[in-house]
Amino acid sequence: MTDRVYPSSKPIANNNNDTTTTPIPTTTTPATAATTKPQQQQPRYPYRPQPQYGNHHRRPSRRRRINCCCCCFWSILVLLALALLLAIAGSALYVLYHPQKPHFSINSLRIAKFNLTAATSDSSPSASHLNSLFNLTLTSKNPNSHIVFFYDPFTLTAFSTSSVQLANGSIPAFVSNKNNETSFRAVLTESKDLDTDSATSLRSDLKRKNGVPMKVQMDTDVKVKMGGLNSKKVGIRVTCQTIKGVAPKSKTPSVASVVDAKCKVDLRIKIWKFTF
Repeated sequence: MTDRVYPSSKPIANNNNDTTTTPIPTTTTPATAATTKPQQQQPRYPYRPQPQYGNHHRRPSRRRRINCCCCCFWSILVLLALALLLAIAGSALYVLYHPQKPHFSINSLRIAKFNLTAATSDSSPSASHLNSLFNLTLTSKNPNSHIVFFYDPFTLTAFSTSSVQLANGSIPAFVSNKNNETSFRAVLTESKDLDTDSATSLRSDLKRKNGVPMKVQMDTDVKVKMGGLNSKKVGIRVTCQTIKGVAPKSKTPSVASVVDAKCKVDLRIKIWKFTF
């Protein structure tokens, strides 16, 4: 048999007795490189962008919404309970005291002076001057058996149908006791210059044969006492309409017609700067 010679795996020493070895370069084929390249692991779930919380407000949690709903529910329930209690209390007071509005009426209205002349002021030569004097007698009646009214001073104003102020006056404060009737006499006067529109409207009213249609308006504040209960002061307005008066032609006062005069009482509730 023939002897085969195998190359030695030991490094070959050089002539200079150098003990270092030189690496044997290895070559790889492209197929081998492709097989040895590590494969990237595919994600298990597709990528989803994360929401940005920097520029958006977070929604309230479920517990916060539940607390808000509970607060609204209890607030509405308390308001309904208070409204029910007030209704029961009002019904009880109405049954016990049966409150009624006070009654006002005009007994007589005498016109002592009612003149409309040319104004003497140089600043407004086209204006007219009004000079009036009214004597008014009115009655206040309290129809309640368990209620007392405490009135502040009244402010009285007479107007024409075109809302021209004809005269004004006042009545002092008084107390209207149970089932009481009180009569007053008041003097209403006016002396002022009217603008062109007001003077023209008033002149046309003075030419009427039946007299000048006018109304008397009374404003005041009243406090009510029911048994041991005292209310706060509330504003009221009394408006008496369907009054007709003529200007006197002599020194004797003329008597206005108040047969059809009816007085209406309305509450005047003031909230901040507004009055209703």
